[in-house]
Amino acid sequence: MTWNTCRSLLVFAAALGIAAPLALEAPAEAESMTSIKLTLDWKYQGIHAFVFWAQDKGYFAKEGLSVAVDQGEGSAATVTRIASGAYDAGLGDVNAIVTLGGKEPGKQPVMVYMMYNSSPFALITKESGPVRTLKDLEGRTVGYPAGASAGQLFAPLAKLNGIDLGKLKIINMSPTLQEQMMLKGDVDASAVFTVTSYVNLIGQKVDPDKDIRWLYYSKFGVNPYANGLMVSQRLLREHPQAVAGLVRALNRAFIESALSPDAAIALVVKQEPLLNAGLERQRLVYAYKTHFVTAETEKIGVGDVTDERMSATIKLNVDAFNLPRTPSIADVFNRAFLPPVSDRSLHLPM
Repeated sequence: MTWNTCRSLLVFAAALGIAAPLALEAPAEAESMTSIKLTLDWKYQGIHAFVFWAQDKGYFAKEGLSVAVDQGEGSAATVTRIASGAYDAGLGDVNAIVTLGGKEPGKQPVMVYMMYNSSPFALITKESGPVRTLKDLEGRTVGYPAGASAGQLFAPLAKLNGIDLGKLKIINMSPTLQEQMMLKGDVDASAVFTVTSYVNLIGQKVDPDKDIRWLYYSKFGVNPYANGLMVSQRLLREHPQAVAGLVRALNRAFIESALSPDAAIALVVKQEPLLNAGLERQRLVYAYKTHFVTAETEKIGVGDVTDERMSATIKLNVDAFNLPRTPSIADVFNRAFLPPVSDRSLHLPM
């Protein structure tokens, strides 16, 4: 029923002296809300708790937003989803934004809130296995999901470290099999998103600190910014106030979830009851302590970046993928919607 129809019924009811039903007032309220379709970077995990926190606490509604949340298929895939017009916003990888902006300027989403201050990309291999250095990968097999950022960044990692990709066999695998295939020896190493694999290994009764060798991209010259909140060009252009409200709501939830992990995880498990609450709590805490809160965020607050590191992130991708154009920082990241730094200060309890 349209609001014009509702209004006609109200006039008719008044003429007959009939009290208008309250339900007819709902469309007016609904019309004042801005609808946003948001895609996560992956399947439901503990790290997504802040999104459901914002929803549960009414922070979206307070900002005049009606936010529909869908699971993701990879942090690089988020960029494609938004660029296609299927989604208005999402959690995804800034490196994929740079790549699209370098090839098809104007189509790329724009990041407005950085979550992962330190890079969550690594190669994992068995501690007892033959791969001890990056050079040991030559002549062996490396696996990763097609849409995953760790896989997208493997090429620049290899290029910077003199690894001949022609001497490697690359296997695209299901994301759910990354750790299993490495442990079984089907691949010699997997390019992973650390937050996902660290806890997945624990769930498979493997000690990730003792049984697994971690070759972190950041230790081999590839230390870009990573995942955060991005929005479409259309949303940015047509509904800037909605973007500001979305950032405010999620920033508040991001900080509060860190300080109340048990309550935060309960909201994720409510969305997906099959999740292991204990493991997802470990994932959430690991992410905050390892990637979300760093010495840099202590200075600039969560959500922001430094121009120096963002320029280096852009250059890394331009050089590695021979992009025809070098995006500007403004093409990739817009800090205009960030709350004041005092509202983005996050100090984790010891």
